[in-house]
Amino acid sequence: MANLKYWLWLAQMQRIPGPAKSALLAHFTTPEAIYYADRGERALVDGITAAQLDALEDRSLAEADQILGFCQRLGVRIITREDSEYPDRLRGIFDPPLLLYVQGRMPAFDDEVAIAMVGTRDCSQYGARVAERMGFELASQGALVVSGLAKGLDALCLQGALRAGGVVAAVIGGGHDIKYPSENRYLYEDIAATGVILSEYPPGTEHKGSHFPVRNRIISGLCLGTVVIEAPRRSGALITAHTALEQGRDVFAVPGPIDAPNSEGTNRLLLEGAIPALSAAGILAEYAGQYPHKLRLKAVTAPEPLGQRNKKEAAPESQTDTLKEEPPLPVLDLSADHGLTDDQIRILRCLEEGVMQVDDIIETTQIPARRVLSALTLLEVEDRVRQESGKRFVLAVTLKK
Repeated sequence: MANLKYWLWLAQMQRIPGPAKSALLAHFTTPEAIYYADRGERALVDGITAAQLDALEDRSLAEADQILGFCQRLGVRIITREDSEYPDRLRGIFDPPLLLYVQGRMPAFDDEVAIAMVGTRDCSQYGARVAERMGFELASQGALVVSGLAKGLDALCLQGALRAGGVVAAVIGGGHDIKYPSENRYLYEDIAATGVILSEYPPGTEHKGSHFPVRNRIISGLCLGTVVIEAPRRSGALITAHTALEQGRDVFAVPGPIDAPNSEGTNRLLLEGAIPALSAAGILAEYAGQYPHKLRLKAVTAPEPLGQRNKKEAAPESQTDTLKEEPPLPVLDLSADHGLTDDQIRILRCLEEGVMQVDDIIETTQIPARRVLSALTLLEVEDRVRQESGKRFVLAVTLKK
């Protein structure tokens, strides 16, 4: 703990950029040695400026002590570049963060098939559907999904991965105590309980727009590859993609309609050589040889042969478009021994009111978000509920009480 305050002292030097801090560490080895060095010793570091030497004259540790107190109260841990938990993947990028504020369980990123998923906040229905499904499929096949916890596609990717029971990581652009955006507060809780939330910003730091491009280097740096789902011409997701390329990581892009503004950036990435992201299995196949013990690849259903599709399209209307009566839903007797948990029963009864979103189910049942997501996943696997577009759920059975 005593050594940690010197890391915080150096990390909070706002007037000294990351590369200069790295140069100081390379010369002095530890922040404590930098702290106690005199101006003349510090001036020997290559590239250090007079203004930076002036900033280092501030030896106050009051802010460091305050941050340590905040973290202790919030249950947030701090890991530094010298800690074994700090991922080598991240340590090897240009300008790695000096330290990370950690809430939750830190995965061993260097041993995981970590895949970053990013995209626009203002997503289309197509993008939302792809994000949630691909997040679910990546997690169910053994990947660790990493994203930014912004609204839109970031949140949907993480929700999909959580539904699959996967471990996820979210990297935020502010302090852990400030839930941004506020509509993702339940998602914060779920990720902190089952995965990890990371930040290089101490508690109390607002989530500023200028923080997000800086944060993106951590998202891509933790991962083997970055998947861009939807991105307009000017998009933070494209910044993450270009950062991933600079770090020597793979970049995948989901193709989109050629006239859709949200797909302009992803289609451009494909023209520039990004790997088409057509399925989770296709993405993970790139790493199956390196991580055979981690992945559980599932076969991708091949599209119907073109010739057969043409035959169907040419068939008479009476053969192809005859309306069929929907079969009745199976009956589920809640009074019988059906193996359902109390949470599952409450959710099923709640859905008798009609199609509902997850937030509405949480509010109506007053069941914690993590338990609702877990129960819905099991109910969906057992064909007792069905998910429709927009993360809405509906009964797939008729309840008998």
